[in-house]
Amino acid sequence: MRDRLIKNLCELVRIDSESGEEKAFLQFLGAKFASELGATVQFDAYGNLIAKIPALNCSSRKPLMFAMHGDTVKPGKGIKPVVKGDTVYSSGDTILGADCKAGIAECIEAVLGASRHPPLEIVVTRQEEAGMLGAKNLDFSLISAHKGFLVDMDTIDAVVVGTPSRMIIDVDITGKAAHSGMEPEKGVSAIRAAAHAITLLRDGRIDAETTGNVGIIHGGLIVNSVPEKASVKAEVRSLNHDKCVQISETWKEIFETAAKAVGARADVTLSLESRAARMSADSPMVRVACDALRSVGVDPKVTVITGGLESSIYNEKGIETVPIGNGVKAEHTVSENVSVEDMEKVTGIIAYLFSHFC
Repeated sequence: MRDRLIKNLCELVRIDSESGEEKAFLQFLGAKFASELGATVQFDAYGNLIAKIPALNCSSRKPLMFAMHGDTVKPGKGIKPVVKGDTVYSSGDTILGADCKAGIAECIEAVLGASRHPPLEIVVTRQEEAGMLGAKNLDFSLISAHKGFLVDMDTIDAVVVGTPSRMIIDVDITGKAAHSGMEPEKGVSAIRAAAHAITLLRDGRIDAETTGNVGIIHGGLIVNSVPEKASVKAEVRSLNHDKCVQISETWKEIFETAAKAVGARADVTLSLESRAARMSADSPMVRVACDALRSVGVDPKVTVITGGLESSIYNEKGIETVPIGNGVKAEHTVSENVSVEDMEKVTGIIAYLFSHFC
């Protein structure tokens, strides 16, 4: 089991799949699911992978979904996995891609090692890292399951019952161009307007359930011209949906007012990416997830997070979905790694879930 688990993870991460460029990886994965797991494989119109595996030694005919994503963040090209002792690392100049390919490898191993399991529907989405676009565009008519698990968390002792609303804030600021050396007083700096607004924002950890961040700023074309254009991309997240909307509206007003104060104009667009979702800690699905963790010696911690997860979309679409960890550490960095011991535990967690739902 251990050698095969390592081999499969290393095989998966070596295939480039930066968000938006994951087609070849998903095609490879579909062929692997068909040949090694006996799956019937479909791709929806958006390119998401749905693999269906018949029940094995199980009387239940109710399918159980396991969901992951197939894309990675940058830098994710030319990944060279390095196995040191009990841990798999990247070579140090790219991410490893264990987010979320460790979860895929663990699910493959669980199926290969299972003595029984219910009908399975394995969903691997595109472009999760680009705003959960794959899940948002998933053809849910191809999925029959009403219950499932998302194998896409870092720590394996967490059972997530709450995820946030997330608002994307796009700001386009228009000032007035002028020669910065000859007549700067005739110009209105769009960059200055953006900077003025940003200093007025309350961001970072706003409160225990809310965060805000200005992530991208672009502006100007040449150094000797007062910049006419600038753009800002920001986000607000909160476990309280109304609070997310309220703070986002406040940020919109701040950008508009601050730009106007210096003679510029701010056009602000708010886009709700996901809506806050909360499950009861006493729900049967959460309880069985906790039991599965205990079965491999892990003490479960039922928690809420302000990070976004695709489970919010599955739940919204009527598939009761609980996120569980896959063991990845330092994800989204070149220090990303995953221990084989943790991967074995997650494989055991999935095997327990197979047995329970039989």
